Amino acid sequence: MSSLGRYIKLLRLFGEAKGSWTVQEMAEALGRPPSTIYRTVRDLVGEGFLEPAYEAHYRLGPAFVEFDRLVRLTDPLVRAGHSHLHDLVTQAGVPCLALLARLYGDTVLCVADAAFGSLPARPSYERGRPMPLTRGATSKTILSLLPARRLSRLVTDSLAGTTGADEAAARAELGELRGVLAGIRRSGYCITRGEIDDGLVGIAVPIAATGLGITASVSLVLDARSLDEKLEHRLVLQLVASASLLVDQLTGLRAPSAPRATSSLRDVE
Repeated sequence: MSSLGRYIKLLRLFGEAKGSWTVQEMAEALGRPPSTIYRTVRDLVGEGFLEPAYEAHYRLGPAFVEFDRLVRLTDPLVRAGHSHLHDLVTQAGVPCLALLARLYGDTVLCVADAAFGSLPARPSYERGRPMPLTRGATSKTILSLLPARRLSRLVTDSLAGTTGADEAAARAELGELRGVLAGIRRSGYCITRGEIDDGLVGIAVPIAATGLGITASVSLVLDARSLDEKLEHRLVLQLVASASLLVDQLTGLRAPSAPRATSSLRDVE
């Protein structure tokens, strides 16, 4: 294992289920001598990635807070998207959560969110949390942007890793998913109900800024009981308009003209 790999593997022990570890616990979890783990921990403490906690425990350190701030200030999607998310939840007129999510390698990650009112269940999506690759409107919309070869590799690897699906089962699920993604490409949006959280519905549209290496989506999550046909249509139009503005900002273009906006809305209808 490379030096970098050793550090990363240790840091990935820290999570919601267990946020602090002793050197002995880390050594047992990683199958390494305590002396080796101690040296790695000492280096990480020195750089601010870990900090001493109580009774010989260690927890994640201030370097992550510093880097999170830098991401918020420098990531083009996060910088451009915050104001759009707040506009979306304000204009929705019902309690909802607006999300920006991106594909990082083989992981869909929420990078920004904004909320209005309270929902009947706490949404699983939140900034920094990896989400299922093949479930939910947010992820499926992102997958609809991918070329066939990359899609096949990502989905096959994901199914093997999360469900243990054999090759035949993975091919069957991939074929079904391709049909869903083709429908998303035709309509320009995706709606799913209860795929991530019971009682909640997700509506998402794609954001593609290939010149910046960004494959993303903007979504609204709301109470399924509040979504009728009229509200669904209005929210889709708002998401399409917001995504169009975001893409123009990301690619350095001016705001879309009226004819272009009209064309986009007609495609959704």
